[in-house]
Parts: sequence; C-alpha cells; structure tokens
Amino acid sequence: MSDREDGVTVRDLTVRRPDGEALVSDLDLDLGPGDSLLVTGRSGHGKTTLLRSLADLWPFAEGDVARPTGPRAVFLSQQPYVPLGTLRTALAYPGGPEEVDDDRAAAVLRSVALGQLVDRLDEDRVWWRELSPGEQQRLGFGRLLLARPDVVFLDEATASLDEGLEHELYTLLRRELPELILVSVGHRSSLEAFHDTRLDLQGEGRWDLGPLPAPSPSPT
Repeated sequence: MSDREDGVTVRDLTVRRPDGEALVSDLDLDLGPGDSLLVTGRSGHGKTTLLRSLADLWPFAEGDVARPTGPRAVFLSQQPYVPLGTLRTALAYPGGPEEVDDDRAAAVLRSVALGQLVDRLDEDRVWWRELSPGEQQRLGFGRLLLARPDVVFLDEATASLDEGLEHELYTLLRRELPELILVSVGHRSSLEAFHDTRLDLQGEGRWDLGPLPAPSPSPT
C-alpha cells in the first residue's frame, strides 16, 4: 500500500483466502476523484475481502495499491463501530468530540434522518445498544459528512435500511462530497444509480469490469 494524493490505482492485485485459494486474480483498476465503483458477485466470491484488501485490512493479498491513506480514507462496514461515551463522541469518531460543535452535529444528524437524537448529543450511553442497526448505519453516513474523506469503502453499509432511505443517503453523499471516490459492496440493483462502474466477481479469481448505464431520467 502506498499513499497517493488523489485517486486509487490498483495493479496486479491478487486476493486470496487464508488457505491460498484465489478470490480475485491480477486486478487492474483506476479511479479518480468523483468516480464510483460497485462491487457485485455471488456470495463467497470475495466482495468484502476485496474491499478489505483495498482498505489495507486483509493480509492475504499481493500487488500494488496506491490511494489516499490515513483519515482521507474511510472503511464503513455493515455494522459500524460505535464507541462508548456520548453520542457526540460516536458521531465524531475517529475524531474527538470537541471537533464537532452543536450546530454542525445537529445539522448532520438531521440530514441522516436522526433528528430525534439532537437533544441527546451529550448523553453518555451504550449507544450500540440504544441504536437500531439502521440507526447505526445512518450514524456512519453522518461521520462521512463530518470527516469529508477522499475515498470511502462501503461494505453493505445500507443493508439495514429500506431502499428509500438508502437512496436519500447516497444522494446526500454524492451532493455533499462530489469529489469523493466511492467504492461500494451491495446486492440491491438500486445501488447502480449511484455508481458509474461495476466490478463483478465471478469466482475462481475471475472478474469483469465495465461501465454501468446512466440512470434513466425520472418521469415528469
């Protein structure tokens, strides 16, 4: 893994299971600011493992990956980590709660459909128990709006939400962070509207990379 100011470049990336079986072989990929990639494929073909490899969270991978590092890159899993402490602490993570003032925190919570929690920002609770899976996923999107990273890896990050709320959150992300490089794993066809390229994992290391059709205009 090497640092790069903007964009993601992948060359000859091979991702394996711990037993050595190849999930993805010799992947080449180029993503620039504002690009979006949807990773699809049947269960067991390595979608999450590939995402973890790109995020430098999987040890059984070889090849060259260059991308923004540190706080400029965020990996958001299906069940986001919710630290102990106040809701402000959970919203600001991995930053500190002092970095988020009342007005900004309230605006972000409302934008991700968590407005009912605005008055509870400084309650010290076990929030991963207090919040439903869907609320935790919305909180994760709120973190992205605050952190404003250059690249984000979303692993089934809206799986606990209905398609309407999923649409609202992806629309919000693309509007507020137009230069964000977005890499998503998901099963719903509704996600295609927010990505311009698909990487389909086909098993035994095989893959296919190609453009997604532009979304059809809404009827008037």
